[in-house]
Amino acid sequence: MGTIKLKNIRTFSYHGCLVEESKIGSDYRVDLEIKADLRKSMQTDELADTVDYVHLNKIVMEEMAIRSKLLEHVAQRIVVRTFAELPEVSRIKLSVAKINPPIGGDVASVAIEVEEYRT
Repeated sequence: MGTIKLKNIRTFSYHGCLVEESKIGSDYRVDLEIKADLRKSMQTDELADTVDYVHLNKIVMEEMAIRSKLLEHVAQRIVVRTFAELPEVSRIKLSVAKINPPIGGDVASVAIEVEEYRT
């Protein structure tokens, strides 16, 4: 087994329960970690034998572009799509953070983190 990590994927998205959030948007940070069998690609040096991190980033960016009220909802979409499109992925650990959330205090970010295993 091996791990591929995409750290600090930055997006500008429109998630949130407040009407204002759907209009003005916010900065977000996504961290994605997947587990997969990387032994073949370690030997062959071929992209076709591994999980393409460009594909992972594309999934994150496309799902972050779809408005959700809750970070949990967008995270679940990323997980479901990753498992559906990349059958070699056995585990996903994902964090979605809203930078400078409008919660009436000096808070750098709020985040949710999920970890899911292929069943």
